[in-house]
Amino acid sequence: MATGALLWASSPAKGTETNVCLTPTTRVSQMIGAKAATSPDALSSLASDGVKPSPSGKGNGNGPDTSHWPPKPWPHGMVWVPAGEFVMGGIGSDARKDEFPLHHVKVDGFWMGTTVVTNAEFRKFVKVTGYLTTAEKKPDWEEIKKTLPPGTPKPSDDVLVAGSLVFVPTDGPVSLNDPSLWWKWTPGASWQHPFGPKSHLEPKDDAYPVVHVSWDDAVAYCKWAGKRLPTEAEWEYACLGGGPPRHYLWGEQSPSDTFHPANLWQGGFPYEKKPFDGYLYTAPAKSFEPNGYGLYNMIGNVWQWCSDWYRDDYYKTISSQPKLAVNPTGPTDSHDPDDPATPKRVNRGGSFLCNSGYCASYRPAARMKSSPDTGLLNVGFRTVMTDDDWRKQLSKNNK
Repeated sequence: MATGALLWASSPAKGTETNVCLTPTTRVSQMIGAKAATSPDALSSLASDGVKPSPSGKGNGNGPDTSHWPPKPWPHGMVWVPAGEFVMGGIGSDARKDEFPLHHVKVDGFWMGTTVVTNAEFRKFVKVTGYLTTAEKKPDWEEIKKTLPPGTPKPSDDVLVAGSLVFVPTDGPVSLNDPSLWWKWTPGASWQHPFGPKSHLEPKDDAYPVVHVSWDDAVAYCKWAGKRLPTEAEWEYACLGGGPPRHYLWGEQSPSDTFHPANLWQGGFPYEKKPFDGYLYTAPAKSFEPNGYGLYNMIGNVWQWCSDWYRDDYYKTISSQPKLAVNPTGPTDSHDPDDPATPKRVNRGGSFLCNSGYCASYRPAARMKSSPDTGLLNVGFRTVMTDDDWRKQLSKNNK
């Protein structure tokens, strides 16, 4: 297993602290000089601190317009996103540099998962294949150090073990330039033990997003299911739900303690979670109002992996081309100026940790990046497939 491990991303540029998401961008970034994680008992108590769902979190029940969908049968748990053109990129004062320039994109129609992949769906995959996720494997230091700056010290053996990064609230206000204050490398944390070895999934958790899955894990699931990850262009187009490009998916009103259109953070970050939206951490995958295509939680809840490599200058490159970008699949390699040694893939959609004072990534155009081996408590994925691929699956299954 090749493990791309790096240090924390650099601090945000001056004046951008309120809209830059300083999330661990590599699996073992927290291993480098890691301190003892919060005790398993404390993490277990966090996991059990449940909150009743919010009535406002339900969909509208009307469903998407299926009159222009391909002929039946349709793939289970997926909705049709019709072909179209849109303007891709940042809108609003909190848009970031890597969301520009704006550029026109055309995508063909495709099927997309109504929700992100759930614990129940991922468990089926694991049961059939015996797959072990990245978080369940011990990191290989010899592979890790190949992508680190020369002289990076080896983490101690007690932290160089199977595990993942868990969000742990701080006791009070802290500097928002140091995410290691609230992200803890936790041995034994994985999709089955989201808060550490003493936490476990319960039957009710079947409907929740699977988390602590790396890009590599997501791709493995997709291959097994006969699907794939969406491209960054497909994801943004689908997120808009058939409407025009806009600041927020729901319009111009900013989320707040009294307006919560998605599962986001309310209260002082990262110490004071006030779950006015009904959820302390993740929400069921089918929560809140679906968008115009019938897709749930495209914004908030968990970040979603895309297939593309991340480059900060990709939009500049693609917008300079004379022809309309048709079904763009992203750059051929990765470059992150904050952390140039580590290749990264794109995440989209924001998560339950996003808020106006720290990470305003609850926008259709917002981009994040992580190394392919990174798994976090707030990262999941959604699948797509073309109609041609669906018809091939049907034909194969009918033989």
